[in-house]
This record gives sequence, C-alpha cells and structure tokens, in this order.
Amino acid sequence: MIFVDGDACPVKEEVYRVAKRYKLSVTVVANAPMRVPTADWLTLVVVKGHYEAADDWIAEQVAGDDIVITADIPLASRCLEKQAHVLDSRGGKFSAESIGSALASRELMTQLRDLGTITGGPPPFSKQDRSQFLQTLDQTIQKLQRKK
Repeated sequence: MIFVDGDACPVKEEVYRVAKRYKLSVTVVANAPMRVPTADWLTLVVVKGHYEAADDWIAEQVAGDDIVITADIPLASRCLEKQAHVLDSRGGKFSAESIGSALASRELMTQLRDLGTITGGPPPFSKQDRSQFLQTLDQTIQKLQRKK
C-alpha cells in the first residue's frame, strides 16, 4: 500500500505509474477534492476538518511496510513510529535515525522565518528531484518485495 499526502505533492503521476507497474494500491489523501485517474487500485480520500486532518487520517491508517509519500516532517515521524517507509517528493528517505534531526531543523527554520531572518522557501522542484524520487521509490518497493 502506498499513501500519498496529496495536497501539493508534485510526484503523484510518478507514484501512479510505478504503483501500476508493481500492482500496488495507492491512497491519495487530501483536504480538498482533486483529480485522480480512475482505477481500481487507486483511491482518493478527502478529509474535511482542521488543517492537519489529512495527516491524522494517514497516521491512523498506515501500517508496517506501507509506503508514505510526504514532505510533512511531523507526519513522517508519526508514520515511522508505525514502521512505515517514508519518502519525500525529492527522493529523500526518512528514517528512525534521521527524523530527530529533520524535526529539529524544521523547528529552527520556522523560528528563523518567524523572526524574518529567512524569507525564502525551498529551491524549485527540478527534473533531477523527480528522477531521484523515482529511483528511491523503485528501490524501496524492490526491497519490500525481496523481504516478502
């Protein structure tokens, strides 16, 4: 099972292609309706409510060895606690060893933005980011299949 934090995810189409090739189920979770292809292996879940409602839904549903695609570091942490494999859209892989540092960096950057020290965001999403994501997703799926 692959869960996609659908709001602002730039690699949904790539996830669909890879999931179809490996015959995996995908659940896209979002705070608002969006277009997704019609397929029996693909589900869109729209979660109404507070800003973090979609994240809460994913964290409640995810299980060990599921794959979660998200740029949300607190959500990544919650999913790692359930033994899920968590990737960001640039091909990074969160781990139990790296999540503490990622949470601390996120907190520091939030404070610097609040103080006005930093005004920009991350660099624009690139073709290299997309390629790295595809490679990491493929490697993660292959590793899970070998494990079974």
